[in-house]
Amino acid sequence: MLILVFITVAAALAFDFVNGMNDAANSIATIVSTRILSPRTAVLWAAGFNFAALFFFDGSKVAGTVGQGLINNTFIDEYLILSALLGAIVWAYFFCARLGIPVSSSHSLTGGLIGAAIAKSHGFSALILHTANGGFFSTKIFITLLFIFMAPLIGMVLGYLIMVGTMWIARKYNPSRIDKFFRIGQLLSSAAFSIGHGGNDAQKTMGIITVLLYSTRNIPFVHHYLYPYGAFHVPTWVAVLSLTVISLGTLSGGMRIVKTMGMKLTHLKPIGGFSAETAGAITLYTATSMGIPVSTTQTIAGAIMGVGTTRRFSAVRWGIAGNIVMTWIFTIPLSALIAGLIYFIMSYFIPGA
Repeated sequence: MLILVFITVAAALAFDFVNGMNDAANSIATIVSTRILSPRTAVLWAAGFNFAALFFFDGSKVAGTVGQGLINNTFIDEYLILSALLGAIVWAYFFCARLGIPVSSSHSLTGGLIGAAIAKSHGFSALILHTANGGFFSTKIFITLLFIFMAPLIGMVLGYLIMVGTMWIARKYNPSRIDKFFRIGQLLSSAAFSIGHGGNDAQKTMGIITVLLYSTRNIPFVHHYLYPYGAFHVPTWVAVLSLTVISLGTLSGGMRIVKTMGMKLTHLKPIGGFSAETAGAITLYTATSMGIPVSTTQTIAGAIMGVGTTRRFSAVRWGIAGNIVMTWIFTIPLSALIAGLIYFIMSYFIPGA
């Protein structure tokens, strides 16, 4: 049992690392495409501010959604969590990241949890599909699915509005002076977005590890340490470990995705990069404060498209954007399918799974 817990925690940290590697592009795409920083310096910048999220966010809201808001606790065990993690890793890394396709690690994990839970319960009884008042539309699953579409739309609208506003404010100034000003501003907006990335995405790993430790009730000291007051609580060491690993993943790069996000979607100048990152940061901060796991990939992609449309509608390469959107749509079903198959195979060969 203890060995399986260690293996599952290792898989959670591997997912965390892949998340950081895949989402590094989200934090640095605009400052690389506008040549504010070199790619190597940019990933160092983003990784540092990923970890700084430890000091800005309450680590229990998004973590609580992932750990307790999607799957009934009675069904959660090491095998289900391990299957969910492996399904997310296979889809996000072996399929999407290797092809340079921006994908939501958050929704890969959500799909993995759903698929493994369905496989374990042979139906939908393991999923939390109703709240206390019997409604589906207030469940964490519904809200998470809703924000697949809402996050990029919010990012797009905010990106457009912020870009229009900054251009209006800067309209009377010399273009070269404006460019210099927003080169500095873009460093700040990139830092803010990186903090938002760490604050939202690392919490998903925190939630997985915390609920895993809680589910292993035959380790009493873990149970009492995690829940001293009977509420969902992420230990400090879990938060520090998760943020450290996601920051290391960011350091590893992901340059193919950087090119897609920062160079292929639309051409950006510093004022556009600032506007996109600010829009993305606002969206992430709001979602995290509400405990909603969202995709940083979708958020920044929507913001970049919103900025691009301020020049003209055709400034956005909608064919590339369409390919990205299709990946978003298929992420939860396909990661769920992969995780479900992994759980089925695991339960076939491992007694007690």
